[in-house]
Amino acid sequence: MKFLDHTDLDRAAEFMRLNGRLIDRHRFAMHFRGGPAAPVLAALRPYENPDGGYGHALEPDLRGEGSQPVPAQHALEFLHEAGADGDPAVTRIGDYLTSITAAGGGVPFVLPTVRDAPHAPWWQTPDDPPGGINPTGALAGLLHRAGADHPWLGPATDFCWRHLENADTEPGAYDILAILAFLDHVPDRERAEAAFTRLRDTLAAHAHSDHQAPLDFAPDPGGYGRRLFTGDVIDAGLDALVDAQDDDGGWDVAFPIWTPITRPEWRGLVTVESLRTLRAHGRFKP
Repeated sequence: MKFLDHTDLDRAAEFMRLNGRLIDRHRFAMHFRGGPAAPVLAALRPYENPDGGYGHALEPDLRGEGSQPVPAQHALEFLHEAGADGDPAVTRIGDYLTSITAAGGGVPFVLPTVRDAPHAPWWQTPDDPPGGINPTGALAGLLHRAGADHPWLGPATDFCWRHLENADTEPGAYDILAILAFLDHVPDRERAEAAFTRLRDTLAAHAHSDHQAPLDFAPDPGGYGRRLFTGDVIDAGLDALVDAQDDDGGWDVAFPIWTPITRPEWRGLVTVESLRTLRAHGRFKP
């Protein structure tokens, strides 16, 4: 069993100083150096738009200024990390989601305005995109985790339950991540447990991709994603994640880089997430 020690963490700190975006440098400091949360929130603000959504490459592969659904998901994650579930930005995100929700209560994965700015080639959408479980499940789950009572949540939660009860196609890896986020945090715990039990084998069979490994679905041992894998699989993944720290102190990404700036941006984010996963699973030496 492999562990990180203080020297490895020091190397990661230097990597972040050299390469990380400001927001990820502050996140690293908050999580691993006892830093305050306020700088994380201050660094998040410039990514917010007047409509309550987020753009400006908060999602590194969406380089445009305009709001898109997935950056709002990132914002909810960062707000929660900073202990700011009650921040007014959470309500503004709900307002933004209301403005872009498709028929049936779901949010599209990406809006057609993506075509107006540089973006990774895999961010494609039709002219009138339908709502999808990705990212609606993740957004609803994160708003539930925040204790939000925004009016958007009711129809969105109903959309997610309908999807889980009536889905007739095999889920993609990102669909599974959204489903897990929803089930982890939706208030009806009995219904969530029943849904996970019913879907577990299907989720487990498809919880992988060419750039996603078990720990991407199980970053925290307390979530439903952990129950998709055996202990041996998780332990092997954790050993591999320890080994994946590069000589420069950071972690790299396994998906294509389509414009040079995205690699350091993604690497800073992934380095913080890798360290958080290893700590959550007890892989830091005392």
